[in-house]
Amino acid sequence: MLVLLTIFFSSFVIALSGAMMPGPLLTATISESSQRGFIAGPLLIIGHGILELALVITLLLGLAPFLMREEVFIVIATAGAGFLLWMALKMFHSLPSLHLSWDVERSDRNHLVISGALLSIANPYWLVWWATIGLGYLIHSKRFGLLGIFFFFTGHFFADFAWYAAVSAAVGKGRHFLSDRVYRIIIGTCATFLVIFACYFIYAALQKGLA
Repeated sequence: MLVLLTIFFSSFVIALSGAMMPGPLLTATISESSQRGFIAGPLLIIGHGILELALVITLLLGLAPFLMREEVFIVIATAGAGFLLWMALKMFHSLPSLHLSWDVERSDRNHLVISGALLSIANPYWLVWWATIGLGYLIHSKRFGLLGIFFFFTGHFFADFAWYAAVSAAVGKGRHFLSDRVYRIIIGTCATFLVIFACYFIYAALQKGLA
């Protein structure tokens, strides 16, 4: 049991260090939480977690070498950049008529879960992390059977959930002090960062292609 707890807490710490790094998912969490409150972060992470569970199964099936191929990275980076640019353009386009809404309808909840998955796969470095660091830890955990894998994945997921829930709670609590003007500034800033991430992904894809 001590070994399993060690796997859980070490997985938690490693995942938390990655979760705290800025990225498209964090940007979206801030953007959505400023409008929808605390619930936005957990819903985005549920989508993120579902995708990660599918990826863990894929890695266990031995597809890591395929995921590490340069052409796969280029395709994901390019498609991810396109998705982020599309999101940013939608956000910029909505700015003039944007206003705060305090309710989250069921359709919005589903949208946030799907967005959490799409924002994750749009980041090629998320895939690289799982095909290298994540795979190494997954192989180590597999030595202890299904329980080892379960404790590894649970620790990883709870780290993501804890961080993004904390960010969402902080932003959601502050939204009651936001005016529509401040809210539009926040959304505009988040959209700008999405454009920056998209440009970086395109640059990374070009570097791989020219290497």
